[in-house]
Amino acid sequence: MERLSFVIPVYNSQDTIEEVVNRLEKAVFELKRKYNYEIILVNDYSIDNSFNVCRKICGIKPFVKLISLSRNFGQHNAIMAGFSKVTGDYVICLDDDLQTPPEEIYKLLEELEKGGYDLVFAKYIAKSHSFFRNFGSWLNDIMANILINKPENISLGSFFIARRFLINEIQRYDGAFPYIGGLLLRVTSNIGNVIVKHEERRKGRSNYTLKKLLGLWLNGFTSFSIKPLRLSSFAGFFLALVSFLWIIVLTVKKSFIPQTQLGWTSIMVCIIFFGGIQLISTGLLGEYIGRAFLSINKAPQYAIRDTCNINSDKEAKHVNRKD
Repeated sequence: MERLSFVIPVYNSQDTIEEVVNRLEKAVFELKRKYNYEIILVNDYSIDNSFNVCRKICGIKPFVKLISLSRNFGQHNAIMAGFSKVTGDYVICLDDDLQTPPEEIYKLLEELEKGGYDLVFAKYIAKSHSFFRNFGSWLNDIMANILINKPENISLGSFFIARRFLINEIQRYDGAFPYIGGLLLRVTSNIGNVIVKHEERRKGRSNYTLKKLLGLWLNGFTSFSIKPLRLSSFAGFFLALVSFLWIIVLTVKKSFIPQTQLGWTSIMVCIIFFGGIQLISTGLLGEYIGRAFLSINKAPQYAIRDTCNINSDKEAKHVNRKD
């Protein structure tokens, strides 16, 4: 019998995570086919009561596993921690805030099997996020198309299903700054999308601040692409060419019109502009070097502080039997 593994990163979701698990259990029970399954909760050092809630769930439901990290490593690192413990033939990732309804998992499974895909991402017609979060997602999608060769007709996201061999492959990545979308795109091009609902956030607000979104973008584009470096090089060559041509224009103009007054303003604008380009390029190069330095020094991708129901024989036998 095939087995499903659900990986759910948990951060400050004490009010929603139990409902997520209960609805997911019901959703698997109602699937047309029977599956063994497990639910892996990864507590990313929540500062509310999420850890205790997750432990209580594990005590009641032996098919639920808990991994608790020693500090807040971030969503993608937490997912990698969950991947290290999966045992299923198919791995499904979803959020802990109920904005991705657990009942929609059947669409992912059906699309994966019907289309013969290795990987299927959920696609939302309309996201129930703030304008800022939606704008950030749109910008991230554009940048992924350009920098990590994401197919333009595919939408990435945190709600997806993958075949086990993909998870085994990306687990080989041990860098401190994983970007799940980039890792998956490195392994397969056989990717599908399926439209699912996206619900309003019931409680709290998104944990993705501007700082975290910028950090996620940097993870994706400095860990999985050298195109930003190439772009800065091309920009440097282009601006050097423009500067050279402008020098020729000014020299010719001064030769034919000696009374031409060369402006202080234009000089300052050029200095500020080219100085800014140099600082951006230097900062980008420093970002690459800094991440390489941290990787060489073996900065941890995650650190597991505590677990519950891991390596248990009892939890491995839970099946959604209807008879």
